Amino acid sequence: MLPVTADDHLPGPVAVLANPTAGRGRHRALLPRLLDGLAAAGRPIRLLPASSPAEAEAACRTAVAEGAGALVAVGGDGTVHRALQAVAGTAVPFGPIPAGTGNDFALDTGFPADPLAAAAVIAEAVRDGRSQPVDLARMVGVDGTERWYGAVLAAGFDAIVNERANRMRWPRGPRRYDLAILVELARLRPRRYTLRLDGVPHDLDAVLVAVGNCPTYGGGMRICPDADPTDGLLDVVVAGRVNRRTLVRVKPRIYQGTHVSHPLVRSFRARTVELAAEGITSYADGERSLRLPVTISAVPGALRLLR
Repeated sequence: MLPVTADDHLPGPVAVLANPTAGRGRHRALLPRLLDGLAAAGRPIRLLPASSPAEAEAACRTAVAEGAGALVAVGGDGTVHRALQAVAGTAVPFGPIPAGTGNDFALDTGFPADPLAAAAVIAEAVRDGRSQPVDLARMVGVDGTERWYGAVLAAGFDAIVNERANRMRWPRGPRRYDLAILVELARLRPRRYTLRLDGVPHDLDAVLVAVGNCPTYGGGMRICPDADPTDGLLDVVVAGRVNRRTLVRVKPRIYQGTHVSHPLVRSFRARTVELAAEGITSYADGERSLRLPVTISAVPGALRLLR
């Protein structure tokens, strides 16, 4: 798609959501330089106060409602996810500065991996009044709750592992996630899923289901390797009746995206995905999201990216 330009479609300040704990804090000292880089756009910079994910999302919504000319998220996919809830479907352009453990959305949509370089790209786009439309995925739960995501929705083994890790109080840090993997591997069993892809039903048993607007999740794992956030479609990847040994052997192939050639892995593409299963809470952009069943729709051009 061609860039969108206007004489002055960024009238308000550039609101910046920064997560100081992203990437285990390794980019925290960079924040002043990142803000200076963004200020090169010649517009006021407003750093949003937030001490929790819920406060971060609320601060973004308030900034957009009060007339922010652009929103920038400094952090990983979780920080981006919170910001997307405020700008999705609006004319307010958005820029992600990758500074987290997983930066899948920023990298999959063409931003540099270096935070300072990404800030420079965003500042130039703000200065020139330039943005490019990309798709987002909109999910709706049975109670009408609506959430947006940019990268991938996990609704199988990975989501179950995340859910267990979030319930655990010990150990701290990455080892908690590693322990959750071991526990859930021991409990691994296929679950019954009902998929409706553009209205066409598919009933299947699976251990892993992912719905991608972008190709990667989890810090570079190409779970939906052919997903394109500009094609107006969602990619659905399903690993069927896979046992523990096969899952452990196939999972490293996800980093290259070659897992989709395994005979027990199936891929689909659709504009609307209805997904149902018992006892599954989905994770979108790595963040705890809606309990299944959910309906997910690709929304073309739902986000205007500052690049």
